[in-house]
Amino acid sequence: MVFTTLATFVRSRGPDEFWRKRKIFKIAAHFIGRRRNCYSVAIRNVHRALAYATKGRQLKKDDMQELWDTRIEGALTQFGITPDTLRHSLSRNDIMLNRKALADLAIWEPKTFEAIVNTCRQRAVNDGIEGINERQTDNKLVAGVAERL
Repeated sequence: MVFTTLATFVRSRGPDEFWRKRKIFKIAAHFIGRRRNCYSVAIRNVHRALAYATKGRQLKKDDMQELWDTRIEGALTQFGITPDTLRHSLSRNDIMLNRKALADLAIWEPKTFEAIVNTCRQRAVNDGIEGINERQTDNKLVAGVAERL
């Protein structure tokens, strides 16, 4: 590119500005009105949208963790064991299952989940860990594994 005067050299910002603006306009393509066409308005809205997206990713993780905890607690109510006792017994039994895996087992594999809970219950009874409740359901006493055996 040949510049005949200093004024044309100063005004020419080159291809960098085009591609920088294009990147912003590409992100703002689904906006409506000046938010998508006017660069000065689009840049503010794109930055705000990206900030919300960053925050939303963390909120999604928090929501999923809360959902898994709720599912695990719901499944554990019928066995009379608290989630803290379950986690403590799992770690003592060297069973490495995270919240997601436990929630999936509670929903899709109830027999497997029951076997894990019974193993944890037995460990908790043997080690004297608190958090095991005796519950009366359908005229049957659901208590510790020691009483079942």
